[in-house]
Amino acid sequence: MEPRGLELITRYKRNYGIPTETEISEQMILEHWELEKKLTKDLLESVSQNRWEVFEQAYTTLYSKLAWQTSFVVKNTPSVDKYKTWLELIGSPPKKIYEIGSGKGEMIEYFAKCGFECKATEITRERGSKFIADSSPNLSWGNSDGVNLDNFEQNEFYDLVVSNQVIEHFHPDDLTTHFQSAYKILVPQGKYIFTTPHCHTGPHDISLVFGYDNPQGMHLKEYTYRELRDSLKIAGYKHIYCAVPANFRNLLSRVGLKKEEQIIAISIFYLKMMLIVESLLFIIPSKKVRRSFSKLLRKIYLFADNIFLIAQK
Repeated sequence: MEPRGLELITRYKRNYGIPTETEISEQMILEHWELEKKLTKDLLESVSQNRWEVFEQAYTTLYSKLAWQTSFVVKNTPSVDKYKTWLELIGSPPKKIYEIGSGKGEMIEYFAKCGFECKATEITRERGSKFIADSSPNLSWGNSDGVNLDNFEQNEFYDLVVSNQVIEHFHPDDLTTHFQSAYKILVPQGKYIFTTPHCHTGPHDISLVFGYDNPQGMHLKEYTYRELRDSLKIAGYKHIYCAVPANFRNLLSRVGLKKEEQIIAISIFYLKMMLIVESLLFIIPSKKVRRSFSKLLRKIYLFADNIFLIAQK
């Protein structure tokens, strides 16, 4: 049975980071739920010929009708710690960075202020540069379908392509095309770095609020390490490895393991370990039990809420 009343409101606020004192009604949440289910159906039924049009319309509708959500979110200045792992993977400027699904632009704006030449993109004009009050001169904005990136950018131009909690929103049929297209706009030895929720720890969309075991909202698919690794291999990437958790990386540094080649070797091993762990978790038939067990494993770095991968051309 789906939750209602105070329980539903509490879950919703927790899921979206809305302050507890904020006035929000059950009706607002139910309207969001019904809207997202309808839009999800439209997205999944789209075909390649009309997909960009359908996706752009769906997300424009979502963000315009749920504009009240934006007023609840306090935008804080990003701390160094928040993007420490990203910056360690990216390295030092000068580098050209292309972000897919920039949203309100917090991460890419931070990278621009660190001295990188950055391009932010979104599928709808409801998200984008209007959220940046004092944009860096290193930052430009554009719109794209998020999948066929080489239709919007020149080949072999960017040192890095990045996305943060984005590919779960793509139509599953577009995943490999997306990886192939990112490959094309990367320079030789360029990297695509991205995060996305793991299916074992989800769902991570509004479905969680209503107690579902699998995504029913606009997370069209939450993936496994194996699915993503295999798709990246098909797309042509030579090296695929995990980002080592920051706390674990600090521990490695204390014992003298800090050289780049050492970290990459450990990151490759870490991905192999994640592949084994997720396979073992599939043995557990109950998604609820699997989710609970994965939480225990996260405490000892044997699993993670989010997949954090680096794919090198």
